[in-house]
Amino acid sequence: MTETETVPTPPTMPVRRRRRGRVAVAAVGTFGIAGAAAFGIIRAAQPATVVGQASPAQSASQPAEFIPGYGRFGSGGFSDGTGSTGSASSASTSGTTATDAQQVGIVEINTVLHYQNAAAAGTGMVLTSDGEILTNNHVVQGATSISVTISSTGATYTATVVGTDPTDDVAVLQLSDASGLQTAHLSNDEATLGEAVTGVGNAGGTGTLTAADGTVTALDQDITASDESGSGAEQLTGLIETDAAIQAGDSGGPLYGSDGAIIGMDTAASSGGTAQGYAIPIGTATAIADQIESGIDNATIHQGYPAFLGVSLQDGANGAAVAGVLTDGPAADAGITAGVVITSVGGTPVGSASDLASALAGYEAGDQVSIGWTTATGTPATAPVTLATGPAD
Repeated sequence: MTETETVPTPPTMPVRRRRRGRVAVAAVGTFGIAGAAAFGIIRAAQPATVVGQASPAQSASQPAEFIPGYGRFGSGGFSDGTGSTGSASSASTSGTTATDAQQVGIVEINTVLHYQNAAAAGTGMVLTSDGEILTNNHVVQGATSISVTISSTGATYTATVVGTDPTDDVAVLQLSDASGLQTAHLSNDEATLGEAVTGVGNAGGTGTLTAADGTVTALDQDITASDESGSGAEQLTGLIETDAAIQAGDSGGPLYGSDGAIIGMDTAASSGGTAQGYAIPIGTATAIADQIESGIDNATIHQGYPAFLGVSLQDGANGAAVAGVLTDGPAADAGITAGVVITSVGGTPVGSASDLASALAGYEAGDQVSIGWTTATGTPATAPVTLATGPAD
């Protein structure tokens, strides 16, 4: 996959239900502010036994460390399981081309990350004939536009986010104007230790599904998923471990069991040494997808797209210090500039960057909220801000 030269504006689909506990306060990757906190994207690290994360294969116009909050798209190390950077087509791949049967109900997902001037690729599974797609949340995190190609036919559709569960790394997409699609063959059985498996996915973002054989080496595994620097870390639990060579771009793809049915969703992988891949049990993933599809919206499951302010933040004296402002974003339109300190949201005092994230949580795209701030010279200011539709979280 090569980098997209012209990127579209963020999706205009409204958030379907009020969100709780998250808002995309920042996704301003072009500023290169390594210390900036991108709230609604970064999650706190937690102890675990293994560090690593399979990721979408990525191409970008600048190093991944200049994309605050997007550790899964990091360069090298454990972040993508390949140690590769640059265009997706340069990523190393292994295994053989997936069989026709292994491609049925499987899709290749390509995303544009407008605010990072980047693109990424992953994999997904068709849940319904009208185009509901199951994938990892990190495959679409930060996406401002998504296209999906049906592997068995080559038909390509635009897609929007139905909902996400960033905590458990699950997302559901909806294809536009899709019908009559073949669905993925999901297993009703759980994985068993020693079972022969095959991981299938869009390894390297090449647009060709490859298959990597292995066995189930452990069950009910807990890992910490992060990039090689440990940023953006989160704990994933109850995973299937396999020695199949899961790679960047495989994320969201199927882990087939010995009977040819899908027992897991490829999610994470180690880098270097003996291959260690991890998959979310398919029963776990589809149970979360069912909650997303039913409209549940809570601290972990989020419907649609988040509201978007368009700033990157650091803790400042008596408020949230604005480290960068997205050109033409809601904050910029209201007169907020880099160097000011945001002190209130809707009349609620803000004492830190995390306070700002909490105060904005629950607002929807299109909501108007009063933002108060102090300029670099100490002058107070207040203005109404209409929150935009943010990138996928």
